Amino acid sequence: MIYLVRHGETAANRARLALGRADPELTERGRLQADGLAVALGSVEVARVISSPLRRAVETATVIASAVGAEVEVEARLVEMDYGDWDERSFSELPADALARWRKDARFAPPNGESLDAVGVRVAEWCEPLIEGPPIVAVSHVSPIKAAAIWAMGADPLMAWRMHLDVASISRIGAPNRLPCLLGFNDTAHLGDQRTR
Repeated sequence: MIYLVRHGETAANRARLALGRADPELTERGRLQADGLAVALGSVEVARVISSPLRRAVETATVIASAVGAEVEVEARLVEMDYGDWDERSFSELPADALARWRKDARFAPPNGESLDAVGVRVAEWCEPLIEGPPIVAVSHVSPIKAAAIWAMGADPLMAWRMHLDVASISRIGAPNRLPCLLGFNDTAHLGDQRTR
């Protein structure tokens, strides 16, 4: 089973900006959310904790790894989608025609960025050899986690636009019948008062 964990809150998340390869740290709320994740996952017999290379993910993974007695491994394929020229911009500022095309074409990429299809390919490549192995915690970002869930369901990449994923949430994919399966999505029960409002 793979526990797909979205990192804790950053200031850009709180401001609802597109946050791709920019590398901010967690906010104080984000650090408290990481503590909540560590408590939630502390009782799981985790074989590995693997993180996106971005600081917000590594910070979150480090807290979880300490709770489960593991080291943090960094995996480039878990990095967030590259938003290119749109990184750290408000979605309301972006060209309406380009946004409309993005939501209808999984091959569309923001200027100097990455498409949903490209994210899906790299995430599927990472998930496939691990899905039937021992439990893993993978700390990543909204687009790769949605891509992993879509891969597990065999769904269209454009389903990403119909999925909501909170910061510091836990999703799970596994292969109980030797086929990839989505077992849980966007669980935030462990956050209590630390949910992002």
